[in-house]
Amino acid sequence: MRELAAYIAGAPKKPLPKEVIEKTKHHVLDTIAAMVSGSRLLPGRKAIGYVKTLGGAKEACVIGSRFVTTAENAALANGMLAHADETDDSHAPSLTHPGCGIVPAALAMAERERRGGIDLLRAVALGYDIGCRLTMALHPYDFREAGHSTHSFGPMFGAAAAAGALAGLNADQARWLLSYTAQQASGISCWMRDEEHIEKAFDFGGMPARNGVAAAAMVAHGFTAVEDVFSGERNFFVAYDETRRIGKAPEPERLTRELGSTYEIMNTNIKRWSVGSPIQAPLDSLLELVRTHRLKPDDVKSIVVRVAHQGANTTDNRNMPDICMQHLCAVMLVEGIVTFESAHDEKRMRDSRVLAVRSRVELKGDDELTRVMPSRQGIIELRLKDGRELRHHTKAVRGTAQNPMTRAEVDEKCFHLTAPILDKKRARALCDAVWDIERVKDARKLRPLLRA
Repeated sequence: MRELAAYIAGAPKKPLPKEVIEKTKHHVLDTIAAMVSGSRLLPGRKAIGYVKTLGGAKEACVIGSRFVTTAENAALANGMLAHADETDDSHAPSLTHPGCGIVPAALAMAERERRGGIDLLRAVALGYDIGCRLTMALHPYDFREAGHSTHSFGPMFGAAAAAGALAGLNADQARWLLSYTAQQASGISCWMRDEEHIEKAFDFGGMPARNGVAAAAMVAHGFTAVEDVFSGERNFFVAYDETRRIGKAPEPERLTRELGSTYEIMNTNIKRWSVGSPIQAPLDSLLELVRTHRLKPDDVKSIVVRVAHQGANTTDNRNMPDICMQHLCAVMLVEGIVTFESAHDEKRMRDSRVLAVRSRVELKGDDELTRVMPSRQGIIELRLKDGRELRHHTKAVRGTAQNPMTRAEVDEKCFHLTAPILDKKRARALCDAVWDIERVKDARKLRPLLRA
């Protein structure tokens, strides 16, 4: 507890390595772009409409609108915007989507406290370090199988750490911050059954961001709390000890292991495709085969897609286009690419050309690909009408820590996500502002670029 609290309190003054600053910019921009694009999707529209009913002090902006509200309300709405679809980042070892909870919390508190760009970057990197380590200490894949939602737990602690650092909490207050966060920690993995993505957006982004900001704001206001929530009697790890069910005891020591030398934001993935994570590798493989062999839909007799069993389960013939494996593979073959627009176009799910190809797509859960998790690999097997059989195995998806996107690739993705909503001029200005965010002295200066 002493080491962890001291690290959180000292983060605002701790310089980051050059490569960590660069990677943090990638994730800040990627998450902001997800918020902007998400503001026009159903979960985003619901979130914006809801927080408008709450009122409150004008501390932070709701992205994609002209509404300014409390930091807690803004964090809630912006967190839901950030996970309104499947555009945001992911951290495989911790089984979390860190950005959609941490970046909205950091932005909201940075606005409230009028912090600058370098403070924001340090807080975001801190949030990824704390949030990802939290669920890794719980054995995330087993923890989820026990029924919990890692996607709610980790980002909540990351959001709290980021917000607490920006609020200027000292080491003692950081202890209390963690206690208030632990009391709010919750989440069950039934989010998989959410048909409209609204509750999922709340579970992954809105709730963690809001609760993290709330914990920081209460402690900054003078609230005191238990000082040893991770190590004392009846502590967090006792409450969430699933040893009897998963055969492994929690590892609290992972919270501080290599803290300050291994930055988890460097191990976080940015999605090349604005679709569910299990679909990323198959789309990479299918694109490679389509371009290498100049394939057209009429060339293909059958398509077999292989992913881990859990990935197959969550993407099998879903009625939402951006999380339906068979549909998106059909779109890739018909159109030669998958864009944000095509991945979210429900009309395409009724297109006769797409349906004709989709009928030839078979999705299979694969034992070997399940064993290599958390590496989200995918295999495409094509049987062509001329008798040829083609196969491609993607082991490192573009955008993952093992095969990262360049600044230019992240910029291109984010520009195309934001331009339809902000217009091309402001989208370009927003991307440029984040790449040069060290020059921003007050986070509120970003507001004109975030309104729509």
